[in-house]
Amino acid sequence: MSAPTTVQKLAAEALGTFWLVLGGCGSAVFAAKVIADDDGTQLGIGFLGVSIAFGLTVLTGVYALGHISGGHFNPAVTVGAALARRFQWKDVPGYVVVQVIGGLIGGAIILLIANGKEGFEAEGSMAANGFGDHSPGGYTLWAALVAEIVLTAIFVIVILGATDTRAPQGIAGIAIGLALTLIHLISIPITNTSVNPARSTAVAFFNGNGAPGQLWLFWVAPLVGALLAGILYPLVFDKGANEPELDQIPNPAVSA
Repeated sequence: MSAPTTVQKLAAEALGTFWLVLGGCGSAVFAAKVIADDDGTQLGIGFLGVSIAFGLTVLTGVYALGHISGGHFNPAVTVGAALARRFQWKDVPGYVVVQVIGGLIGGAIILLIANGKEGFEAEGSMAANGFGDHSPGGYTLWAALVAEIVLTAIFVIVILGATDTRAPQGIAGIAIGLALTLIHLISIPITNTSVNPARSTAVAFFNGNGAPGQLWLFWVAPLVGALLAGILYPLVFDKGANEPELDQIPNPAVSA
């Protein structure tokens, strides 16, 4: 079987990020809070359901597309992998650009569908990330910064560890999906959970309501977290020079 071309890798990253935004942010917009008309019963999936939805998008995306592009779907993962010498720096810009584009298309599709409901107002209703007055729980800038740095670092470490050749084979995608689910369970009340600049960008401008002005934090913090993970994982765990690159494994979700 021939190796994927650059175009195929970029297409896979765009599609995977699109799926992450559509599945994760879409579940928050459409299904997190649904009230029954007859008796007012809450039928929505809530924070737990949204957390699971984000985890499922990554899990399914990695198994479907990981053998093509490595299944990053996140600029922080791409940068962390490059810092850990598991991905070539020359390919980072292309991956980041298509991740952002794929995410924006996902956000636009959510908006298009949401506008099909009478009375929908996009402002403040597009699952944007935020801090202070725009944090679901009212958490400050510093709390948001610390949460996003730490949780992104852990997420990237999980990815690097799960795709290490010494890790159990065939379950990397499960570990990565569950890690993202847990991260959302922790941090939806804090920032609505980013750990992914492409996910944040995907809905910020459609959401308005202060989200574009706070977008900087959801680029800076995940990239700092990725920096820490990309340096610490090989330094502490001595992954060795023979580790596969995250876009060249036959399937990082299946064969690690």
